[in-house]
Amino acid sequence: MASIRFRSNKWQARVSRKGEQSLVKTFQTKEDAERWARSIEVEWDRGTYTNIHQAQKTTFGELIERYLREVTPTMRGANADSIRLKAILRRPIAQLTTAQLNSSKIAQYRDTRLKEVSNGTVIRELAYFSSIINHARREWGINIANPVHLVKKPPTPQGRNRVLTHEEEVRLLHACEPKANRNIYTRPFVILALETAMRRGEILSLTWENIDLVKRTAYLSITKNGESRTVPLSNRAIEILQALPRSIDGRVLPINFAALETNFKRARERANLCDLRIHDLRHTATTRLSQKLCNLLELSAVTGHKQLSMLKRYYHPNAELLAKKIA
Repeated sequence: MASIRFRSNKWQARVSRKGEQSLVKTFQTKEDAERWARSIEVEWDRGTYTNIHQAQKTTFGELIERYLREVTPTMRGANADSIRLKAILRRPIAQLTTAQLNSSKIAQYRDTRLKEVSNGTVIRELAYFSSIINHARREWGINIANPVHLVKKPPTPQGRNRVLTHEEEVRLLHACEPKANRNIYTRPFVILALETAMRRGEILSLTWENIDLVKRTAYLSITKNGESRTVPLSNRAIEILQALPRSIDGRVLPINFAALETNFKRARERANLCDLRIHDLRHTATTRLSQKLCNLLELSAVTGHKQLSMLKRYYHPNAELLAKKIA
């Protein structure tokens, strides 16, 4: 039922119905107020009305903060995701209400970020936007469309082929030597990454209870692909593990994501390897393992790749060795 009344030199329309939230809006003319009230009643009759009141008073930043509190901690890679989402909170788009968050604003954000970071980073951030908005629609009653679906994403960058040479490895490990103001766990991390092909998060999540020095294995209960796996350990990996001090909390490498990132960047600068990334260590390890494990199924069992098409990005067999095999 709609009621129209004149208040403070404006016409106020109030629409109410059992089972629906009462809606109030003011207009300059009585005709506009009546027209709006009728449109709401028609939408209620048809069951097509969408209440955007919550979307109008909730900022995108508030959605991100709630997502950080309730959703991110339950996800693998929570530390890295939290750092990236907190960075987005500092950008102007976080101040918009979710009702203002349209495809034009998303496209503007995309274009600005492409001047600052790589295509891959922008694609990842747009994926965050989409996930947060979809979760808010499903779980928090925020009635907005997902504008990310309407925005053209940047071209997917070609996969990196950066493989560390043995000479570069020597320089990097020398730069990681534990000296004053250097974290003692950076060098062991690099060695374990090169010897096992484990992901950064997998290495940082290792606990001593899942290390078997006799059987020479490391058990990973949770991995990126959602499955557990047991990783074989080389002699060099065993040696570095045996030399590590035991931490009170049971972690093999008690260092967090941010600290590792900072220390690795400093080490690569000292080694004059500024184009090197942490994930390149996994790429290097997989390439080296491919020379020892000729069966791709065996290689995937070690690295944890579920799809051989993904493994091919890391598999760079030596053409000279292959030539000898087919001679």
